[in-house]
Amino acid sequence: MKEILLRVATAGYLASLTKQSSPIESILAPQSIYFGPVMSYQPYPEARAEILSNILTTIEDIAPVIARYKGASEQGRTLAPQIVQVIRESGLIRMKSPRELGGAEIHPVDQMEVIEAVTMIDSAAAWSMFIASTVTGRALTVLSDEAVAELMNCEHFPMIAGSLKPAGSATPVDGGYRVSGQWAWGSGVQHADYVVVPVFLADKSRLITAVIPRAQAIVQDNWHALGINGSGSADYVLEDIFVPHKFVSTDGHRYRGGAIYRMGYGFAANEHAIFAYALAKLALNTQILAAKEKRRGYGRGISIADREIFQRLVGESELRLKATKLLMTDVLERLYDAAVKGEAPIELQAEARAASVLCTDEAIAVTNQLFRYAGGSAVMLDDPMQRILRDLYTAQSHLMVSDVAYESLGQLRLGVTDTAPIR
Repeated sequence: MKEILLRVATAGYLASLTKQSSPIESILAPQSIYFGPVMSYQPYPEARAEILSNILTTIEDIAPVIARYKGASEQGRTLAPQIVQVIRESGLIRMKSPRELGGAEIHPVDQMEVIEAVTMIDSAAAWSMFIASTVTGRALTVLSDEAVAELMNCEHFPMIAGSLKPAGSATPVDGGYRVSGQWAWGSGVQHADYVVVPVFLADKSRLITAVIPRAQAIVQDNWHALGINGSGSADYVLEDIFVPHKFVSTDGHRYRGGAIYRMGYGFAANEHAIFAYALAKLALNTQILAAKEKRRGYGRGISIADREIFQRLVGESELRLKATKLLMTDVLERLYDAAVKGEAPIELQAEARAASVLCTDEAIAVTNQLFRYAGGSAVMLDDPMQRILRDLYTAQSHLMVSDVAYESLGQLRLGVTDTAPIR
């Protein structure tokens, strides 16, 4: 274990694990104005391919730890401490954070490769990682300079958990807001440093986003879910918590970061698409490996691999999954290219979300068919196929991949509307 952690701490682009008291501006872009003791991170390479290669190498390094403790995460209904530790130390949380703060800010297509690699090891670790990466990255772009300086003045890169759906109420007071409410799907909230809350003002006139220390939130022990059990996606509650102005974004204005933050909600669509794709790919690989040994029927039975209907299913499933990934890649390339020039058009954002829904739908359809040939052992809790199926159905229930996305895209194409809010 120590040897694995040592490799994680020293590999490639990874952060130095020694706290240093140099000013924060020494690791930021020249225009930055933040100061304070922070962790010192080795800068990411400039070349896109090199960044991705380094991150994928890092995932290989920490894979043994994730694989060893994923069962503990599943049983404990939140990530095992050992997995949290290596995810923190690996720098994966920085994947979608601004480069001027030590983040990678990598291309959305490359993000998919990272998420796929972790999902193939453990779905709960992947889900928690990409949610934290997204929430942290987004928060670090919209918070004030003063707030970011405080967030970065810590022993490790901040990990922020949070929910997508607005809830609760915020009342303006001197110096900030008093916030109360309950938010669902707080993936990774148990081990986060902060939580983000999208909350309406008490008079419903505006939606604001606040960031609060995790210690001030009350985590509900209610993540008794069908799947992705190890993600710890429990509700969290705030009871009349004061939030200073510096930790509140009232208009979503971005102070830092590049093109990926101009992709709108396409910023997160890729994650859900590739998560579902990777699970279905894992199901296909699992069934291919088992098919040569598995026999169905009484007596000696018939080899599944010898059945033409299964042979067709394997070939068709592979192509269906590849097609969805290629679709998502195409949409993301166009979305990112548009974001390089300015705010991404709502039509592209809506297409990215709808494509993510299609990826999820196809992943479930493929896995359902494969499960039919998995045999009686597949329903046992120690069989990977049942967990894959449960995880997929749980992921499908997330708001980002609601089939309303199809309606929104259709409305835009038909000229019925020129907006497509997440709903």
